Amino acid sequence: MIRLGINVDHVATLRNARGERYPDPVRAAELALEHGADGITAHLREDRRHIRDEDIRRLRTLSAPLNFEMAVTDEMVAMACDLKPHACCLVPERREELTTEGGLDVVGLQDSIAPPIKRLLDAGIRVSLFIDPEPNAIRTAAALGVPVIELHTGTYALGKKGELDRLHKAAHIAIECGLELHAGHGLTYENVSPITKLSGLKELNIGHFLISEAVFVGLGASVQRMKALLS
Repeated sequence: MIRLGINVDHVATLRNARGERYPDPVRAAELALEHGADGITAHLREDRRHIRDEDIRRLRTLSAPLNFEMAVTDEMVAMACDLKPHACCLVPERREELTTEGGLDVVGLQDSIAPPIKRLLDAGIRVSLFIDPEPNAIRTAAALGVPVIELHTGTYALGKKGELDRLHKAAHIAIECGLELHAGHGLTYENVSPITKLSGLKELNIGHFLISEAVFVGLGASVQRMKALLS
């Protein structure tokens, strides 16, 4: 069974739009877990545009694994080492982007991200790298000593020709390198099934679509339907 992580960022986006205390992303996380989610993902951005520090602290108290998405900055690394979430997924981050637009440039940034990765690993945190399905990126991730990579599926979700084959090839390279394989970005009911066929896939992290669908059917129902598709 492929694990399903639910990203609750956009529950916080809706809350922050009015400056209220609701809807509460922690309540959304609890509801998602009650209806079959296996873990919770949250991205604490440097500008705090959706998830806030207190959200992360409260999500950390839940019994389910917390996947803490973060930029590779001193501030975020220090916070992760203090809170010790189950996992940290290192992602690229630009202030002006609406959403994460691609994978982390692990090849170009190898020397600068190696020390933060070691610090997180030494703290007992499971580190993953959010990367594009590029062979060099995958092999560099393995050389950096991380146990997990998360393949960026956003280009596939946009319908680019050949992208599914590229993801399948990347999955095989990840297996050869001994890496656990996760994937995510832009996945919906309509496009997720081919992704579930990736060799060795252990986990998908999905947020925006399921939170959007919850407006119409409720969060529990949206999570249950996606979980059924993963089986």
